[in-house]
Amino acid sequence: MESPVSNDKGDHLCVLVHGLWGNPSHLKYLASALRARYDESILQILVVKRNAGTFTYDGIETGGERVTREIEDALEEYARNGIEIRKMSVVGYSLGGLVARYAVGLLYSKGYFEKIQPMNFCTFATPHLGVRTPLLGWHNHIWNVLGARTLSASGRQLFMIDNFRNTNRPLLSVLSDKDSVFYKGLSLFSNRVLYANAVNDRSACYYTTFISRIDPYASISSLSINYIPGYSPIVIDPNNPFSPSTKEDEKLPVSHRITKTTTGAVRRLPMVLIYSLVIPIGVIVFLLNSVIQNFSSKRRIRLHSSDESLDYHRLPLLVEEMQEAAEGIIEDIHHEMSPQHLPAGSEESVNISPTSTTSEMSRSGWTLAGSSSDFRDGGRKSQVDSDPALEDVQTISARDKNELDNENNPATASVEERTRGYEDDQAVHETEQHLPKEQSQMSFPTLALASHQFDIISSLDTMGIKKFAVYIHNDRHSHAAIIVRRPWSKRWEEGKVVVGHWLNEAFIT
Repeated sequence: MESPVSNDKGDHLCVLVHGLWGNPSHLKYLASALRARYDESILQILVVKRNAGTFTYDGIETGGERVTREIEDALEEYARNGIEIRKMSVVGYSLGGLVARYAVGLLYSKGYFEKIQPMNFCTFATPHLGVRTPLLGWHNHIWNVLGARTLSASGRQLFMIDNFRNTNRPLLSVLSDKDSVFYKGLSLFSNRVLYANAVNDRSACYYTTFISRIDPYASISSLSINYIPGYSPIVIDPNNPFSPSTKEDEKLPVSHRITKTTTGAVRRLPMVLIYSLVIPIGVIVFLLNSVIQNFSSKRRIRLHSSDESLDYHRLPLLVEEMQEAAEGIIEDIHHEMSPQHLPAGSEESVNISPTSTTSEMSRSGWTLAGSSSDFRDGGRKSQVDSDPALEDVQTISARDKNELDNENNPATASVEERTRGYEDDQAVHETEQHLPKEQSQMSFPTLALASHQFDIISSLDTMGIKKFAVYIHNDRHSHAAIIVRRPWSKRWEEGKVVVGHWLNEAFIT
């Protein structure tokens, strides 16, 4: 990680923010690739470090405040050394993308973007819609509700069961509110880009990292993938992502057919079997770790709120190893769950063609409601620094009222309740003329998302974010491979192609 001090005069600062349970070393390859492309006379690089390790469990809000303070301190240090930062880019990996979005809102509210030009905002494998698995019925209640409650503040926010500062809305919903400082700050960036794994992301699957109602890559073997020239076979062409596969299963190698058949059989196993066989193995470790993490996280949040030293007591190595083991178990269970879809008759269930991966969704939905005026842009008069009790909560919509009746939790609402209020929200308007005939005729069912998630999709799609799906072939842990989290690992070499595309095609100075 570089020091925020340089003898050269590069006036463009790029801030890199790591993810959950992360540390600056996870972004080593991104930082080195940036430096190889731009020297200190053009670009300054800040890899944040104050929200590392177990600190990432303290919530997106607390993490965002730490990152903001670190950026402010770096700007002051640059100024003391004769470097005036005039441009800023922010890059977030996984949870770091959400922490970065929160920090952007704070910087905007403090007026930094009046003197610093926001340039690039990019996320890699960031769960913009949270990590709630699209499930219905009792599966939803067990995994998305009860499971989330065993996690710390970040977990509750990622599962969207939190009530952010008494707004009666989850934090991720407030982040995407068009009237919030977070949305307005993000909209100022000249270039907004995201990269999402098409398959094998065990931490944040495609629909949430790509901000999509559908998952066209759920059966990727039935598709013929088209790639961007020069970045094949990794970065998928956003203008013509795929067409029906012309390969017949009989022509595939015998080993591939056996693997495909076995995988399909495993995924068809009842969820009861997974719960009864897999969870008992890790439940003791997971619950014990959850108690430790919740206790430690609450203590750190209290210290943070009281503005005391951020040099908290580090957990012993044994606890860190236990945490990593618990995470691995939960990620495996999460990955094996097959997402469910909305019934064909529901208002949100529309057949969406592949053009939804290439064009903005035009929805006649409604504006998010229920956020506090403290997070709305009243001439950027924000009270995020003083952190008051938010009392001026505006009237919530009828649909939000339905959710509050379900324990303030949109994830628990029934299909009817989640889709109520969408009578005026008709089918998505697609532009299919430029697609091959066989592709335009393809359609995919709508995932069983919660209403807040549909709202986030609608809101962020109007902002204009360039989206790139990537297909990591050589490793089933694509979440780490997409940014080459371990540069020495040959298994993650494909991630270098993704980073190369980002620097060549999606980063401006």
